[in-house]
Amino acid sequence: MKQNTKERSFKQMLWISMISMTMMFAGLTSAYVVSRSREDWVSFELPSAFYISTLFILASSLAFYLSKRSLMKGDQGRTTSLLTLTLLLGLGFVFYQFTGFSQLIEAGLYTTGPQSNVASSFLYVITATHLLHIFAGIIVLVRVLYRNMTGRYSVASHLGFSLSAIFWHFVDALWIYLFIFFSFIR
Repeated sequence: MKQNTKERSFKQMLWISMISMTMMFAGLTSAYVVSRSREDWVSFELPSAFYISTLFILASSLAFYLSKRSLMKGDQGRTTSLLTLTLLLGLGFVFYQFTGFSQLIEAGLYTTGPQSNVASSFLYVITATHLLHIFAGIIVLVRVLYRNMTGRYSVASHLGFSLSAIFWHFVDALWIYLFIFFSFIR
């Protein structure tokens, strides 16, 4: 009974956190939409690196899903391999996000200063805020990977693993939303 109460409490805290993050990004994207009516609004193409990073984040979500399936089958070695792949793909996502920022700068789209514009500033703020959540997810992934390698997770005991998977899939889905949003609303 005590374990069920603990599990429910942790899941509720995670869901409340994710709802709060969703509301924050809803506010930021709403402000973006409202700001599009400004006279100084500049439309731009998304950097090609953002398309590549999207593939990385989708693949990382698939790898994490498969790692949980392996854990539930009791295959610690495969679980570790797939968690490592998830981590590498997550780091690849971060790399391509920063590459995308470089491409934006090369295109003359800055976040601050006399050459900046509202549209690119919004893009930088929203994607950088998402990156902060990805960094949190990477820290959690490293911890889950370590705990899995040391035998802390099993078919019967995997709460931290499961919560981490939920969070990782959430930040992945959040990026997909942002990517689609920026693709259609420029």
